[in-house]
Amino acid sequence: MSTTIKITAAEVNKLRKATGAGMMDCKKALVEAGGDFDEAINVLRKKGQKVAEKRADRDSSEGAAVSKVNADNTVGVTIVLGCETDFVGKNETFLALANQFADIAINFDNKEDFLAADFDGMTVAEKLIEQTGVVGEKLEINAFEKLEAAYVGTYVHINKIGALVGLSEKIDTADVVSKDVAMQVASMGATTLSYKDFDPAYVASETEARIAVIEKDNIELGRLGKTLKNVPEFISMAQLTPEVIAKAEADAKAQLAAEGKPEQIWDKILPGKMERFISDNTTLDQEQCLLDQKFIKDEKQTVADYVASKNVAVTAFKRVSLG
Repeated sequence: MSTTIKITAAEVNKLRKATGAGMMDCKKALVEAGGDFDEAINVLRKKGQKVAEKRADRDSSEGAAVSKVNADNTVGVTIVLGCETDFVGKNETFLALANQFADIAINFDNKEDFLAADFDGMTVAEKLIEQTGVVGEKLEINAFEKLEAAYVGTYVHINKIGALVGLSEKIDTADVVSKDVAMQVASMGATTLSYKDFDPAYVASETEARIAVIEKDNIELGRLGKTLKNVPEFISMAQLTPEVIAKAEADAKAQLAAEGKPEQIWDKILPGKMERFISDNTTLDQEQCLLDQKFIKDEKQTVADYVASKNVAVTAFKRVSLG
């Protein structure tokens, strides 16, 4: 004669708080485990493993980007907890889990060590599998970035993009400056700090590719009788050697002379022409180099100009995003 296991509401609630699983799943797990709490957790974990195996080939391109910075603002981490649907990614329980993971992640230097870290008696990797069973969608850590600096600030854009920025020192306005620059990182998607970080071979190949695209566009524009695009000779400050700048200035002076402009007013005109020459020939820097981008809060200055006006420097940045 079989014995019916009586499971109390308190036991179900305890398991639910421990795992995040639904009430019915917790009750079933406790019944299957004969009322044994630890075994019920194993039951739910095995369910998670089965779900994870079935959904291993699914795309976890939705989710949440979250960031954490330590108490003295010297270390920051930003991660992406991925899931399959936007519906789950916006769920409060899911966001709470992402923040719990970030609280742990800040103590580790890389994703591998973080995944092996303890999460209430199991590893982070095991917690992901368990929660895959709870949520019914593939969950994984899609991105992990850590930054250390004299001052670290962060900005998260609607849980879709996370950015960290390191400053050279902790100035009085470090919180504002670092957030402003982190917003720049999030919105403009820089890939490197300065043009000085570019590999010469990359700049050369990118120059060739960009010129080819513009020349192809100009063929069609010419056919339509429209204004042709300017074909730049250069795309990065890394290419603008003193010799190149000197030649550009000489060419500008020759143009002014040909236009009949009095030589005594050249000094008023030349700065603008040289500024335009540099702008036209540094498009790669403006797209990919954080310090060389126009500052989104004041496009009359670059990010480098902005931070310099605050008597501080940006030492590094990190960026993560969904997808």
